[in-house]
Amino acid sequence: MIPLIDYKPEKILIRMPNWIGDLVMATPILTDVRKAYPNAHITAMCRTPICDLLKEDLDIDELFCFSKASGFGRRSERRSIVEKIRAGKYDLGILLTHSFSSAWWFWLGRIQRRLGYRANGRSLLLTDKVDLPAHVDQQHLVNTYKMVLAPLGIPVSETKPRLFLLDKELEEARTLLRQRGVSPKARLVGINPGAAYGSAKCWLPERFRQVTEKLLEQENIQIIYFGDQVTQALVKEICQGLSSRVLNLAGVTTLRELASLIKLCDVILTNDSGPMHIAAAVGTPLVALFGSTNEVATGPYKTGVVIHKHVDCSPCYKRVCPIDFRCMKRIETDEVYDALMQTLNSQKHVEKPLEKNRT
Repeated sequence: MIPLIDYKPEKILIRMPNWIGDLVMATPILTDVRKAYPNAHITAMCRTPICDLLKEDLDIDELFCFSKASGFGRRSERRSIVEKIRAGKYDLGILLTHSFSSAWWFWLGRIQRRLGYRANGRSLLLTDKVDLPAHVDQQHLVNTYKMVLAPLGIPVSETKPRLFLLDKELEEARTLLRQRGVSPKARLVGINPGAAYGSAKCWLPERFRQVTEKLLEQENIQIIYFGDQVTQALVKEICQGLSSRVLNLAGVTTLRELASLIKLCDVILTNDSGPMHIAAAVGTPLVALFGSTNEVATGPYKTGVVIHKHVDCSPCYKRVCPIDFRCMKRIETDEVYDALMQTLNSQKHVEKPLEKNRT
C-alpha cells in the first residue's frame, strides 16, 4: 500500500461529529481538505438535523445526511447508510468521530483508504491510523481534528471554524426581528442559558435573569433568548414578566435560523454549548461561562471572553454536579454584566437594516 501522502483521492467522504459544537469545530477540516485536493469530489457525512448547518458550505460538493434510528428501524437504517457509502465509491474516508460504528460503516462501505484516530478497538477497520495526542485535553479540539490529517501531508493550519449563511437567510432573520419589535438602532444581546450535555454546564437561571434586568437599564439594549425544545420551559421561566424588550425565541428556530440570528447580535452570553461555537464561527463577539468543562479544549476558538473560576474539582465533565456547584456559583452577576458591557462598548455600533432596501 502506497503512503497516504502520495495517494491521489478523487472522491473523499468526511464523517463529521455528532454534536453541534463539535461539528462547528470540525469545519476547518473541510477547508483544509479542499485546499489540499481542489479537484476532488468532497462529501460531508453528518447526522440530521445538525447537517443543516453545512447546507451552503462552499468547501464540499455533497452533503450526506443520515438519521440515527432506534428499535426495529436500526438494522434497516444501518443497511441504507452502508449501501449509500458503497454507491459513492469513495477512495478516501476521513473519520472525525471516534466510534467503532463509524469505522465499521466505512469498512462495510468498501472505502479504499480509511483514516482516523485509534480508538474504541477499531484499528483493524482503518487502513491508516493516527495515535491520539498524549495530552489531548491540553489542546483545543479544533487542533485535534486537524492533526488527523497528518498522514495526508496536511499540516495543522490556522483555519478557523466557519459557517456559510446566505444573504437571503440573514434578510429573513432581520425581517423576523422587525416583526417582533426589534429596533434597528438597538444593541442586540443574545443569551443562551442552556447546554445539551447537562445542567452542570449551565449558569444559574436566576443569574441570567439578574443580568438581563441590569442590561435593560440601558435603554438602547434589546435581548434575545435562544434555546431548543428541551430548554424552552427554562427560558420561559427566566423571561416571565420581563420587559417587552426581551424576545424569547427558544424552541421556535431552525439551526440555520439560529445561526443567522446569532450573526445579527452584537454580543452573545452563553454557557459552553453549540450556540457558543456558532457565535464564534459567524464572528459574533461572545462571553462564555465555563464550569464543569475545559475551555482549553472546547472553548471558543481564538475569540471571545471566557469566565471560568477553576475551582479544585473543575473540570469534572459530569452532567450533574454531585456537590455544591461551586464552579458556577462563584461566577457573579456583576462580573458577567461588566464583561458584556465592555464587549459592547469596544465595538462601533452599526444599525441593522431590518427592512429591505428599496431601489
